[in-house]
Amino acid sequence: MSRSFEAINYARFRRYITNSVLEELHAGMRWSEGPVWFADTQTLLFVDIPSSRIHRWVEGQGVSTLREPSNHANGMTRDRQGRLVTCESGTRRVTRTELNGAVTVIADRYQGKRLNSPNDVVVKSDGSIWFTDPDYGILSDYTGDRAESEIGACNVYRWDPSTHELTLACEGLSKPNGLAFSHDEAYLYVADSGRTHDPQGEHAIYRFELDSAGKPGRRSVFFSVEKGVPDGLRVDVDGNVWTSSVSDEGVMCIAPDGELIGRIHVPEPVSNLCFGGPKLNRLFITAGPRLFSIYTGTRGVPVL
Repeated sequence: MSRSFEAINYARFRRYITNSVLEELHAGMRWSEGPVWFADTQTLLFVDIPSSRIHRWVEGQGVSTLREPSNHANGMTRDRQGRLVTCESGTRRVTRTELNGAVTVIADRYQGKRLNSPNDVVVKSDGSIWFTDPDYGILSDYTGDRAESEIGACNVYRWDPSTHELTLACEGLSKPNGLAFSHDEAYLYVADSGRTHDPQGEHAIYRFELDSAGKPGRRSVFFSVEKGVPDGLRVDVDGNVWTSSVSDEGVMCIAPDGELIGRIHVPEPVSNLCFGGPKLNRLFITAGPRLFSIYTGTRGVPVL
């Protein structure tokens, strides 16, 4: 059994453990983030935020630069038409890269005020784009441009593809970070990483119930990270939440009922992750200056 995996609840996690070991795919970055898998081209995109680059990785070909400068690109995803959707900390906006390479601005203001620094993004089955907007990119010049918040709060927003209207989806969060929908889209998971700048700050993943119209309702604590803070997260086909912890806890696997059942040990602080590969069973992990991967016994929920 691979030493990369640690079973917290052996009976529940054993099926997800393989003999695979953690592989290093790339190194030398300042802070890696935002992995997204393109199944049709078998390509992984990920970013180095401080260096303002979007990288491309292909098996057997290594890493190349897709876009530089990237406006301090952070979280990325793919929409239902196969287009890249990107959070840009530097320009404080969410953009979409069209199939012809043109860049369309999805959102850069809410009620006339500039966004803080969009961080992570997901696309629902109805085509709506949901993203978190903490203030990390405006706190310093390292991952964006230092500035005061115009909105005065850190929220989660929803962009409607039919009306192009940006609405407030979730509020009352300290520093909303990674987010993901449950497999059946009955819930929205949002990581709050407020403890990064306040020892007494938030360090939990919240679960919002979605009503029949897809609007977030009741909020509850799904899981509280003990040592670090939750950042990027993904959901597998069994409903488990796989999350980073930006600490020495590596990648954590949390069952649908909120129990921590297993862990993957990673030698760097993990910022984000995504499932990919031909079978969607390969977990790609951005961790500080390095990019890793490991094969698991589950599959990620397909984006497209």
